[in-house]
Order: sequence, then C-alpha cells, then structure tokens
Amino acid sequence: MHVEDKSDSQELPEFRYHPDPVGTGSLVADPVSCVSCEQLRPYTYIGPVYAREEIDGAICPWCIADGTAASRFDATFTDSMWAVPDDVPEDASEEVLCRTPGFSGWQQEEWLHHCGDAAAFLGPVGASDVAKLPDAVEALRNEYRGYDWPDAKIEDFIQTLDKDGHATAYLFRCLRCGVHLAYADFM
Repeated sequence: MHVEDKSDSQELPEFRYHPDPVGTGSLVADPVSCVSCEQLRPYTYIGPVYAREEIDGAICPWCIADGTAASRFDATFTDSMWAVPDDVPEDASEEVLCRTPGFSGWQQEEWLHHCGDAAAFLGPVGASDVAKLPDAVEALRNEYRGYDWPDAKIEDFIQTLDKDGHATAYLFRCLRCGVHLAYADFM
C-alpha cells in the first residue's frame, strides 16, 4: 500500500466546538498513517472513539473534521448517552458527535450545551483556573447541589480540583453568550 505524505501540506482543521484540540490533549503531533484516509498526517487523535468494531490504527483530525472517520467506522467521538436539550439543533449534536474531537475524562465525558447550541470545549482545569471564572464556579456548585451536597462540601471539593489530578473540572464556553460552563469528574 502506498501512503502519501501529507504531513506538511495542510493546516489543522478548525473545530467549532473544540477550538484547541492540541492544547487540550485530544490531538498530538505524531506523524502516522491514518486508518481512515491512509495518508501520513502530522497529528493523531488520541481521544475516545465509540464504535461497534475496534478500530485498529490511528485516526487523523482531517477525517474527523470532514466526517469520513465517523461514516467509515460508524463511530462517534463523544458518548451519545447524555441528554441534549430540546432547543439544540440536531446538526449541532451531529457535529459534536461525528465531526469534533472528543476528550478523555475520569469516568464518562459529557458535552455541555447553552443558549440552544453545543458549547465549545476549552479543556480540563483545576481550582486556580476555575476560580477566575465565577460563572464556571457557579455551574459546578449547581451540579453538586443537584446531588444534595452541603455547600461546605461543595466549596471544599472545588478547592481540590486539579487539571491533572483525581478530581478535574472540564471547562466549556457558550458560543452565543460567552458564559463559561463546567462540570467535574473524579476517579
């Protein structure tokens, strides 16, 4: 099989709902032949893939962006089990599931929504980062109030968040109003 080297011929595709997949760790600079397009690409996707069959090989971000990887492998890159609000158009959900790099979390990743659209994933954050974003802190408080946690326990938990630790917050931004959203996951 002939593998064409495309490693220098293309800029990374833009992902509306995941604007910096290299910065968040979902893409890495690792030239490898993509199992979908069979071309040598300068970046490799290392996030989750949800498919019926095991995919043996690397997927490039170009095949995620144009939907060929999702179509070829009947795959999504974000788990579809989470409820999507009724006011979010189906094409936005489809773009997140099939044409946007996902991200890895401690348990099950959840894509957040706001203002009738999917939000942009900005990455994992710890306590010091989230403390600078009062709207994200409030989102975390509301999440854990929903689990009937007392306020003192919630505040203590928020202080333990660590971008690389056992309790991590995942930061999003609404593409319409700019509010920051977050949820936390822990091992």
